[in-house]
Amino acid sequence: MTRLLSNLAVLAALPPLSAFADAPKIEHLRPEGLLNVPSFSQVSTTKGGRLVFVSGQVAWDAAGKPQHVGDLEAQTRLTYENVRRALAAAGATFDDVIKYTIFVKNLDADKWKLISKVRAEFLAKEPRPASTMVGVTSLVLDELLVEIEAYAVVPD
Repeated sequence: MTRLLSNLAVLAALPPLSAFADAPKIEHLRPEGLLNVPSFSQVSTTKGGRLVFVSGQVAWDAAGKPQHVGDLEAQTRLTYENVRRALAAAGATFDDVIKYTIFVKNLDADKWKLISKVRAEFLAKEPRPASTMVGVTSLVLDELLVEIEAYAVVPD
């Protein structure tokens, strides 16, 4: 009888099944035969939830004035902070992101390493979402060096 009461107490403490049904499931895949690196997943999937699309964010203030001109590391850091603000407006966090696209002015190996270092500060959780980094000749303003867009999923 004590065991039955103990089991019933455990069941009563669990959230209702509907709480589990509403939570989106995000899965990050690293298929065999594709490059397996810790900085991103080759594939991200989601089931359930509401999709959030964050427009490309850059290193400017609320008035549209570019910040940290000429400093890719500082611009990348501010850009991730702006992505964080945009996600929060939709009730999302970096943990809810399933895909990033990063546009980098005049991308080269050194810039890729620098951006990857800053990204790791913001995206500490592994596995990390799918990600694409694209070199571009310019962004909306000449002073801007990096732009990041994000796709996330949150509970309905």
